[in-house]
Amino acid sequence: MIIILLLLCSSLILLYYYILHYEKFVRPINKIPSMPSYPLIGHLLHFWMASPEDLWKLIRSMAVTYYPISNLWLGPIAAVGIRHPDDIEKILSSTTHHLAKGYLYKYLHPWLGTGLLTSKGIKWHKRRKILTPTFHFNILKQFVEILIKEGNHLTQSLKNSEGSTIDNLVFFISKHTLNAICGKSICMHPLFHTHTHTHTHTHTHIITYRVLRPWLVFDIIFALTSMGKKQNRCLKILHGFTEKIIAERKKYYECNKGHLENFADITDDKLDEIDDKQVIGVKKKRLAMLDLLISVARDNEINDLGIREEVDTFIFEGHDTVATGLTFAILLLAEHKDIQQRVRDEVNAIMHANKGKLTMSALNDMSYLERCLKESLRLYPSVPYVMRSVSEDVNLHSYLIPSGTLLYIGIQEVHRDSNFWPNPEVFDPDRFLPDKIQNRHPYSYIPFSGGPRNCIGQRFAMLEMKAMIAPLIYNFYLEPVDYLKDLRFKVDIINRTVDPIRIRYIPVDQTQSTL
Repeated sequence: MIIILLLLCSSLILLYYYILHYEKFVRPINKIPSMPSYPLIGHLLHFWMASPEDLWKLIRSMAVTYYPISNLWLGPIAAVGIRHPDDIEKILSSTTHHLAKGYLYKYLHPWLGTGLLTSKGIKWHKRRKILTPTFHFNILKQFVEILIKEGNHLTQSLKNSEGSTIDNLVFFISKHTLNAICGKSICMHPLFHTHTHTHTHTHTHIITYRVLRPWLVFDIIFALTSMGKKQNRCLKILHGFTEKIIAERKKYYECNKGHLENFADITDDKLDEIDDKQVIGVKKKRLAMLDLLISVARDNEINDLGIREEVDTFIFEGHDTVATGLTFAILLLAEHKDIQQRVRDEVNAIMHANKGKLTMSALNDMSYLERCLKESLRLYPSVPYVMRSVSEDVNLHSYLIPSGTLLYIGIQEVHRDSNFWPNPEVFDPDRFLPDKIQNRHPYSYIPFSGGPRNCIGQRFAMLEMKAMIAPLIYNFYLEPVDYLKDLRFKVDIINRTVDPIRIRYIPVDQTQSTL
């Protein structure tokens, strides 16, 4: 009898909590528009056997059908998609709530740990404060020559090649953006050159990223695939490389005491007081990310594991997203010959005025190229979706979104919303003329996300893209092999196509170019 009473009481308690959960969580989610679902498993059948390409089509279709908000049930996980600037602003602009990234970012933890991209709470605030000085304008000035040098390497590699077609544009560009980003994040001393200019390092980053597939729903699926073993091998190589660089860089400072002292007390305020000629004229004063992290480690604000997290995070975010952005910018310019020529005219004029050399000032003067890059990122943002975990109940478009909901924010969708972008499918760089952006909703264009968790390196990324494309356009006419309308996309953290992308390059008359 006692056992029966205990079971009855337990059943009533479970029923009470189920009803409470249903009323506070399930019912509000179910009020949000969505495609038909099944009991318990929700929409999992739509995802279970679907390919990444099919998932991309499904998500894009839902964005159109259920504008501007929709829900997905992935078993017990509630995911709500938003794509209206007002809703996006409410989530991304908050400085106190909804700062944690979504559930699926955990698949990056084996590689990146909980660095700036994946961390939350106090750790994220602390890391953001530590790293912000490395992206100050005066610091970026010191690294522009690395970007320019790598842009020239990219162009020279095409000049040295026998053919006239790049068969895998993303992979080709990635090798150069990786070299450039390592120069900013690791260091400028011989240690950098002896380790990062190897194909092994490049392949490791790319293969490791391919292995970490965010669309896998449960950990068990990931564990049961052969990818798990492959990932472990790649991570061992990658982490071993980063750890070796950290150890050798620390040893370098031990043998050159006083060098690190130049950076120990640099803050955002003091950066504005630094004399540009003094800093830029002395190479050893360059403040790479690794230098800064080693400096703060002396005060026990970060350990070697934390340094590795941030270096790996920046290399991933910096080289892969920029390579993707460059790829689509190149494709768009190849398909729009008039716009490509206008970019070439601007680059030619600036190069002529600078006697064939690129500088920080020259890159900043390329206003039309910058508008082209911004418009390319509108149409094809490198990161098409970002996720956040709702930390408290919030109302979005008249629907209550309960705490604990996974939000996925459709960057690509808001960038093509005809309510904010007339003729949104048309490539028109003049959308970004000063008078046209003045009254635009600030969250209708978020290629680098927005709010306090926006991309810390967006200024660096824009400089890097300019430094890569300017010499390319200066030396070559670009022609499409694969057309944008024929590309097949797939779900991934980065905007990816199913097949490699090809481009044709034709040398400009050498009497016009002497780079």
